[in-house]
Amino acid sequence: MQNVSAELWSGSDAYEQYMGRWSRQISPLFLDWMNPTPDGTWIDIGCGTGVLSSDILNRCTPRRVEGVDPSEAFVKTASARITDPRFQCRHGGGELLPYDDNEFTAAVSGLVLNFVGDKEKAAAEMCRVVKPGGNVGLYVWDYAGHMQIMRYFFDVAKELDAGAVKYDDGVNAPICRPEPLIGLFENAGLQDVQVQALDIPAAFQNFEDYWTPFLGGTGSAPKYCTSLTPNAQARLREKLQVRLPTGPDGEILLAIRAWGVKGRIP
Repeated sequence: MQNVSAELWSGSDAYEQYMGRWSRQISPLFLDWMNPTPDGTWIDIGCGTGVLSSDILNRCTPRRVEGVDPSEAFVKTASARITDPRFQCRHGGGELLPYDDNEFTAAVSGLVLNFVGDKEKAAAEMCRVVKPGGNVGLYVWDYAGHMQIMRYFFDVAKELDAGAVKYDDGVNAPICRPEPLIGLFENAGLQDVQVQALDIPAAFQNFEDYWTPFLGGTGSAPKYCTSLTPNAQARLREKLQVRLPTGPDGEILLAIRAWGVKGRIP
């Protein structure tokens, strides 16, 4: 979306290693909960590498899926990965969608809302491009609660460095909670607004499997991690390794939650 930092999400490969493997597990839960009718026309706003768009194509028997993203790197990646002729992807922002009114039967967005500057405008745009009776839905990580991959990281980081709070989406993304999400959709004029917890486990083979994605520089926690001096990064690594719940063979099992919200166009 237009106010998403291009630098924050410029590396599609790094994103895949950091969050892509988990977002792939969340999107099917979200789509099942959306309970779409077949032969629909969809827009995936902030489509990224095409995770949600791919699942729409594979699970929802759509007639057409349009992806839009402000990152040229993501547009190229999604276009290359999804060869289904029903899919097209273009560069653009969610606050001003390059589509006509009432063009789609469903507008969705995955893991993007908290990075949008004008959330009310983005929600209004989602509603604008959907036909009466159509559906609007999105999901975001539960940064302040059960998104334990990031909670462990930032809880330790803030103990070592008060400046880490500037990067912590659990603090900086208050929209990622049930009540604000419901309010956003109801204020946009949507009816039958509902919110749902979408939960998956996150299993890591060992600490290196957990730690390595934070070195990729893509996303808020990796951006913070790579900004540190080698000594500060080593202190963070050491304290995290002690803090994480670790099994007898070095395995780490964490919980991941996203919040989904959906509503219907009157």
